[in-house]
Amino acid sequence: MELRYGINPQQLAAAADPVEPGSWPIRVVNGSPSYINLLDALNSWQLVRDAGRALGRPAAASFKHVSPAGAAVAGPVDEVTAELYGVDRDGVGAVTSAYLRARDADPKSSYGDFAAVSHPVDAELAELLTRVVCDGVIAPGYAPGTVETLSRKKSGRFLVVEADETFTPPGQEAREVYGMRLTQQRDDVPLSPALLDDLVCGELTASATEDLLLGLAVLRYTQSNSVCYVRDGATLGIGAGQQSRVDCTRLAGAKTDTWWLRRHPAVRALAFRPGVRRQDRINWQIRFVEGDLTPDERERLSGALSAPAPDLTDEQRAGWLAELTGVAFASDGALPFRDNVDHARRHGVTAVAEPGGSIRSTDVEDACREHGITLARTGLRLFHH
Repeated sequence: MELRYGINPQQLAAAADPVEPGSWPIRVVNGSPSYINLLDALNSWQLVRDAGRALGRPAAASFKHVSPAGAAVAGPVDEVTAELYGVDRDGVGAVTSAYLRARDADPKSSYGDFAAVSHPVDAELAELLTRVVCDGVIAPGYAPGTVETLSRKKSGRFLVVEADETFTPPGQEAREVYGMRLTQQRDDVPLSPALLDDLVCGELTASATEDLLLGLAVLRYTQSNSVCYVRDGATLGIGAGQQSRVDCTRLAGAKTDTWWLRRHPAVRALAFRPGVRRQDRINWQIRFVEGDLTPDERERLSGALSAPAPDLTDEQRAGWLAELTGVAFASDGALPFRDNVDHARRHGVTAVAEPGGSIRSTDVEDACREHGITLARTGLRLFHH
């Protein structure tokens, strides 16, 4: 398979070949992929496949730069998401709901994403994808007429990829770096509730168990170090590729706060002028929530609104954030210090899953007990590079 270019446009003569001749895990139905397109497609497909199997519901992911910006399983679409994407929240189908919930986790980052769903794309999802800024989609199948609908997007360049659900990858995987080939056993440990049986403190509810399982599926295909916050079957914040785990925890926590604050009545009351595009509304909502607008931004926001912005004071922010609870927190590696738990608690976390085994695991356990957080040790590290 010839690719448009490598990771960067100056890296030409890029190609992709199956490890075993003739055994392709995917089929390009429309468009011409780049190197990164395939990395996003292959990783996102594995994520939604694992999440769908573990939770028994359609799963979706919104990928950007080889890590998920958001992931979710099918579930209720709230008023904020339904209004933003112009859908009837009570009539949304399962596959579309999964993708909407995944994309709304971090809609700023999902601009120009690569979408993945665990179930075939139906007419409803195909129509939605034509209305959002998205570069491609991977799914195990496409309902009649949906490929034609999608192929009209981006002047025919929208990438449509079909995954082979029956494909079994080789037990060994390899990559070449600077003239060396690195080989390892494929990480194929199944994700199941049994991974959460080692409860150090507290008890897991059924919803927390599902959220932690989704979190583990997300971490397996997120650039390490990574942590994620999950609530009601959808990620709220994912921290990817940070050298410090507590920085990762704080980054993902800030995204979680933004997700929750976007539901504040003051943010929902922002009256945008007709013609202001969806992504501009999203970006302005986020900047309004963050509260540190520059003078130029204040002027431009005022120009985008048909009425003055309502007040959102620091006290109002703090009061609203204090209402967030029931959030699950998963880490791809052992929490090295209790500061990760202390920061996670500030974002509504009530359940934590991590491999355990650090020299300060007792400190982590003590922090969970102090905050009333349930702690499950999985014994499974999920680094992904």
